[in-house]
Amino acid sequence: MYWSLFKTFFLIGAFSFGGGYAMLPLIQEEVVQNHSWLTATQFADILSIAEMTPGPVSINTATYVGYQISGFSGSALATLGLVLPSFILISTLASLVLKHKNNPYFQGVFRGLRPVVVALIIGAAIILGLNTNIFTNVAEILLTIVALGLFYFTKLHPILLLLSFGFLGIIF
Repeated sequence: MYWSLFKTFFLIGAFSFGGGYAMLPLIQEEVVQNHSWLTATQFADILSIAEMTPGPVSINTATYVGYQISGFSGSALATLGLVLPSFILISTLASLVLKHKNNPYFQGVFRGLRPVVVALIIGAAIILGLNTNIFTNVAEILLTIVALGLFYFTKLHPILLLLSFGFLGIIF
């Protein structure tokens, strides 16, 4: 189990571009669909905790998933597996990036990757919303729309949104 956990998160870390939110669809697919380590609802709960905890959401998610599956050792291996590819890549390519940052081909690669990152984040939100019990009534759908509106139009801080809507969840 330890090797499988490390390998899975290493591959996620190696083939994910765009940061934590872009990794979430891959983590969900591996953890819920491919390995059946967690249910979609368990993954959604872990994702909620990971979002509220300080630090990158993908690392927090890997840590919590690993802990859920194999305790402390599982959390350490999942986290190490997720961050190791980035550490190796950044350590190796930092000088190359600085050297070629003005190269039009190099810039073109990043212009091509940016829209994919946005699509992966939107896709993760849609998959999470459809495959879990997040939306069980109209009130939860309305809260989602209100939260999105507040975040986008008022630039309200995400922590304030999380705390406020967590309190609203207690009330409802």
